[in-house]
Amino acid sequence: MRTVRAVVTGAAGFVGSQVAEAMARAGHEVVAVDALERSASPAAARANWSTLAGRGEITRTACDLATGDLEPLAEADVVVHLAGRPGVRSSWGAGRADTERDNVTATRRLLAACEAATERPRVVVASSSSVYGSAGVRPHTERDPLRPASPYAASKAEVERLTAQAAGRGLPAVVLRFFSVYGPRQRPDMAFHRFIEAGLRGRPLPVLGDGGQSRAFTHVSDVVAATLAAATTDLPYGTVLNIGHPEHVPVREAIAVLAGLLGVRPRVRHHAAVAGDAARTWADSGEAARLLGWSAGVDLAAGLADQLAWHRAGRTRPAPARAGQPA
Repeated sequence: MRTVRAVVTGAAGFVGSQVAEAMARAGHEVVAVDALERSASPAAARANWSTLAGRGEITRTACDLATGDLEPLAEADVVVHLAGRPGVRSSWGAGRADTERDNVTATRRLLAACEAATERPRVVVASSSSVYGSAGVRPHTERDPLRPASPYAASKAEVERLTAQAAGRGLPAVVLRFFSVYGPRQRPDMAFHRFIEAGLRGRPLPVLGDGGQSRAFTHVSDVVAATLAAATTDLPYGTVLNIGHPEHVPVREAIAVLAGLLGVRPRVRHHAAVAGDAARTWADSGEAARLLGWSAGVDLAAGLADQLAWHRAGRTRPAPARAGQPA
């Protein structure tokens, strides 16, 4: 595999920071791009950004993709676009404008900059299983119609449309639809992060809805592996791939697994379900297996044990530097 100059956007994020590190470990020159002031989880972003500072093969660049100078993209061989505004819950109401800005506007500008480059880079764009809506009696395939049920999901569907248009104009761009990613560095607003922290404190686990909703929980290490494969594989322009674990597990069953790892009897506090949240996500990742040689390899028990170990280790780590302090 040849060495490439890779730009990773959203590199202070949960997935982005780990993709940037993995690209560097693979011997690639990495430019990590993020706008910490736009982060939905500022403390987590600062911690991830500081972690990247310790790697000499990674250059960190602050840039707001919706408004900033996209010059770092000009000489890239590969652009892995993981930046964006996450979350179904936060995309309603006042959050709709931020979701549109950070997902759609930022991606439109990024794709235009890549198309304008003298040597057009390969572009890998992150999307979400939320574009499908809820799965029925079978897993979703990439050929299924999109039925976004929230502003966040609609923004990701628009990101995919923009990417398809750019691919049709000759940009070597592909889309990866991530399914319910979890693992170390997961954002504090995400379910397993909230469950684990509550369990470690002896508090009830905050569950949105009745716990019957099910997810294709996909460990971040599997998502990173798929992303690197897509970034270094010649794929047909406009390819869309599901990146998800083949099993869908009810949230209440995942809580039982986690409670066993914690050694506690789970106590649950139910909260109102989120409008637009899928009742079930379920991935058919056969195309990723065929085109990338990728399949999810981490089962839920092993993945949750990994995330739990990270949470426990974090209780002995020093606090991350605040903005304006040395990182």
